[in-house]
Amino acid sequence: MHVDIHESWKPYLKEEFDKPYFKELVSFVKTEYKSQTCFPPGKQIFNAFNHCHFNDVKVVIIGQDPYHGYGQANGLCFSVNDGIPHPPSLINIFKEIETDLGISYPKSGNLMRWADQGVLLLNATLTVRAHQAGSHQKRGWEIFTDAVIKTISEKKKDIVFLLWGGYAKQKVKLINTHNHKILTSGHPSPLSANRGYWFGNKHFSKTNFLLEQVSQIPVQW
Repeated sequence: MHVDIHESWKPYLKEEFDKPYFKELVSFVKTEYKSQTCFPPGKQIFNAFNHCHFNDVKVVIIGQDPYHGYGQANGLCFSVNDGIPHPPSLINIFKEIETDLGISYPKSGNLMRWADQGVLLLNATLTVRAHQAGSHQKRGWEIFTDAVIKTISEKKKDIVFLLWGGYAKQKVKLINTHNHKILTSGHPSPLSANRGYWFGNKHFSKTNFLLEQVSQIPVQW
């Protein structure tokens, strides 16, 4: 696995790339991709960083694991490729945007357009084996993505962090809450959403309000 990450991130993450855990992770991922079907495609592993450059980050959304079905994962959390049916969590995200902002439900579940506006769509684990959820967890990815969150917290100001569900909420300990804004809610998965922990959180209008407060351009969700 070649670390194909945009230049803007390299000064901040270079130290991580040199650490023993990361070298072990690279070797594990290379072996997996050679011997198994894994997602996302190799060139898209660092898509979140390549579409959202360090200087442009203004919102961070934290997911857990890439989708593990064929053609779904494209390196951005919650996002799927054009033409792929929308997974349940993504459906609920779009439904909330619809009621929150009055934006009609989109055809494509590809969230590249968010990333290009400065929304870092970061999964805690960046790779997975086909049809085996969580199969690449605890191999080093979480150490790396925690370092990414910490770096953003330390080097930037006034970022809006969206922490959905129990797993993402644990990441609050990596964020300086004085310098950044944090919005939390239940996860958009049907289990949580149907219990009333997701719908009505208005995170999309709230995010735009917070961005406007610090003279940032709101996101076209």
